Amino acid sequence: MRLISRVLAAALALCAEPALAADKQEALTFLRPDAVFDGENAVLHKGWAVLVRGNRIEAVGPDIVAPAQASVIALPGMTLMPGMIEGHSHLFLHPYNETPWDDQVLHEPLALRTARATVHARITLMAGFTTVRDLGTEGAGYADVGLKQAIEQGIVPGPRMLVATRAIVAPGAYGPRGFEPGVAVPLGAEEAGGPELVNAVRRQIGAGADLVKVYADYRWGPGEPSRPTFTEGELKAAVEAAHSAGREVVAHASTAEGMRRAVAAGVDTIEHGDEGTSEVFAAMKVKGVGFCPTLAAGDAIARYRGWNGEAPVPKGVQEGFDALAKARKAGVAICMGGDVGVYAHGDNAREAELMVKGGMTAAEVAIAATSGNAKMFGLGDRLGTVKAGMLADLVAVEGNPLADISAIRKVALVMKDGVLWKGPLGR
Repeated sequence: MRLISRVLAAALALCAEPALAADKQEALTFLRPDAVFDGENAVLHKGWAVLVRGNRIEAVGPDIVAPAQASVIALPGMTLMPGMIEGHSHLFLHPYNETPWDDQVLHEPLALRTARATVHARITLMAGFTTVRDLGTEGAGYADVGLKQAIEQGIVPGPRMLVATRAIVAPGAYGPRGFEPGVAVPLGAEEAGGPELVNAVRRQIGAGADLVKVYADYRWGPGEPSRPTFTEGELKAAVEAAHSAGREVVAHASTAEGMRRAVAAGVDTIEHGDEGTSEVFAAMKVKGVGFCPTLAAGDAIARYRGWNGEAPVPKGVQEGFDALAKARKAGVAICMGGDVGVYAHGDNAREAELMVKGGMTAAEVAIAATSGNAKMFGLGDRLGTVKAGMLADLVAVEGNPLADISAIRKVALVMKDGVLWKGPLGR
């Protein structure tokens, strides 16, 4: 009889699980802020409310009435906006003034780096960035795939992740350096060139890469300036292989020639672009290539080297601002992504503030960090805007981010996939 009772109890429990899941899926949350920024238009919608059912936005507008069964969350003095999207992150890195990049790659155990990355993921989410494009583990192999799975399975909190896994560099053109030639040392990316480059692309995709990152240029030797690393033909083959598999291609490129080759090869975004010329940015506009200037990384590195933020501005910092100005003049789509990991995770707003300092309006940056990045990364059909049918990734900030971009630092509520991670509880 005891055995029969246990079997019946187990069967009842199994039968109950779908019902509980269904109840959770249909949970209703009514959000009532002062205003809504929809992610697309440079206006605040005063008096609007948002109704979330399960993990989707069901209704948005001024005349919505909270259903009797809904949990109501009042957000006085706050703007509700889409969850922000970080365009260039490295969750497996931490600030270089804590530990130099070489030492992170060479001496920090993978388990330590992964444990730290879980903390970075949580901090990023709590800062209002509900999605990240993580562009390389820098020597941590495919650990980003496992972190992404852990977040998706609810094991650890964190943002949605688009992962590039190991990234790809030309043989001899990356680090760490400084060892006896021929001695194998851990590298911050996978080396591949010639026909093997295509195989590396396919290997990384097969291992879980959502996108492919290639280094179109880099320093061949210590103290040298960056120079192109792959031929245009090699890059075209890599792009064709990635696009055939439905993956976008990101190119690290800071030189004009490295950028030119990457753009001609058909990459989807250029990262850094410090030495980009008007001609290169014009070609990017024609081919629809996005630009991620990563101003915050250059700013952080200059400060680590002793710059106090005052004039004269270091050459590398000024080049970043100049590149942004050229890209905007050419009409290139601008990505909001700061190369976070070079500086502290959770400080993602640093890039947004520097973009405003570089000439963009607060509204332009807010749009770039939401619907702009979503469209650029192929996510625009489900993320980046506050409208019915979209996934319920929502953030409430104090003040008006369209007038003062620093408002995105004052995050009072974070919802991802309809789950409230930060903020007041509803009644």
